[in-house]
Amino acid sequence: MNSSPARGHRIHYAWIVAAVTFVTLLAAAGSRATPGVMLLPLGNEFQWSRAKVSSIVSINIFLYGMIGPFAAALYQRFGLRRTMMAAMALVSAGYGLSIFATHFSHFLILWGLLVGSGSGLAATVLGAAVATRWFTKRRGLVVGLLTASTATGQLIFLPWLAAAVTSQGWRSAPVIVAICTAVMIPLIWIFMRDHPRDVGQKAYGDTGNETPDREITGNPAWRALSVLGEAVQRRDFWLLAGSFFVCGASTNGLIGTHLVAAAFDCGIPEVRAAGLLAAMGLFDLVGTTASGWLSDRYNCRYLLFGYYGLRGLSLLFLPSALVGSSFGLGLFAVFYGLDWIATVPPTVRLTADVFGREKAAIVFGWIVASHQIGAAFATYTAGYLRTSFGSYSPAFIGAGVLCLIAALGVLPIAVKRSTSVNA
Repeated sequence: MNSSPARGHRIHYAWIVAAVTFVTLLAAAGSRATPGVMLLPLGNEFQWSRAKVSSIVSINIFLYGMIGPFAAALYQRFGLRRTMMAAMALVSAGYGLSIFATHFSHFLILWGLLVGSGSGLAATVLGAAVATRWFTKRRGLVVGLLTASTATGQLIFLPWLAAAVTSQGWRSAPVIVAICTAVMIPLIWIFMRDHPRDVGQKAYGDTGNETPDREITGNPAWRALSVLGEAVQRRDFWLLAGSFFVCGASTNGLIGTHLVAAAFDCGIPEVRAAGLLAAMGLFDLVGTTASGWLSDRYNCRYLLFGYYGLRGLSLLFLPSALVGSSFGLGLFAVFYGLDWIATVPPTVRLTADVFGREKAAIVFGWIVASHQIGAAFATYTAGYLRTSFGSYSPAFIGAGVLCLIAALGVLPIAVKRSTSVNA
């Protein structure tokens, strides 16, 4: 079995797998971008409050996170390719059928159950699983690139979806996402592979000294729960999960869902606000990729300390930026964008260091579940605060304070205590 990409292969197949995963995550990002541009028109058509519409998105985000650890077990049991195809089918069906929805319960089933489950199967955990399985070297960089695909998806989808909703109504947005995710299904079938041995290779950079992955059998749900039972006995798991709870609350739960609506409250048109989110996605593409590079070289605890600290300060600044000059809002977009999901590569690296390569994807899945619980909490809470007080400022300030607390909370994580949970 030849691990050298120079002999027998022009390019190591790991990079093809990474490219397919990048595009899959990019398409899935459309499902995450859609609620942000539909919050206002959906509420206006059905005469629902901001809190009621936010509850639909909150359930979607919660399921998106809770599927993560079970998705990691499914990757091991049924393979990456089949699981990714199922994810795209669920997202496409959920959004495609939603154009016929007329009742609140319809949206709960379609956006909450189908889209939430499908997007959970094609989430950050997928990028971590691919990087861990296919790469020994450049793993941090690959995690950064795959994580950044979410930002690239925002860059592509948000202005497109916002313009479509403005000109054609809210139903145009789910149709666009349904088509894009459906197109991915045959591409995944043709090009995706489950394991390096499927193409006669080892993981990229594998020198032959690494312990080979064991064949995983048995019930994926039981495996996910058993790994959780072992992980919760470690203090580091709670520190990682707690910091990621704050990460979710301060990113897709708050900014990703409510920034367009908050900007509209301050007199900023929806398309312009969506463009602001897209610009943040562009900066995050740079910031998260750089974070992956840095996590291969520097202490990940200190990286996370800096990321959470800067994010907290930018959120504290946001209320004044929304009512101030365009320069202030642009400054927020730059600093927050660079930091949007830069926390993922060092968190993945710390998880692998503490729990070992074999269980890293499942443990990280549970950490991502905490991320999405935080996001769901912030999604509903921000909508409730806006309905109660007429302003998003309390939500932004509260999230900023949580980020500063998280910055201190990541410092005790014991990077050097890398003894894995017993197999």
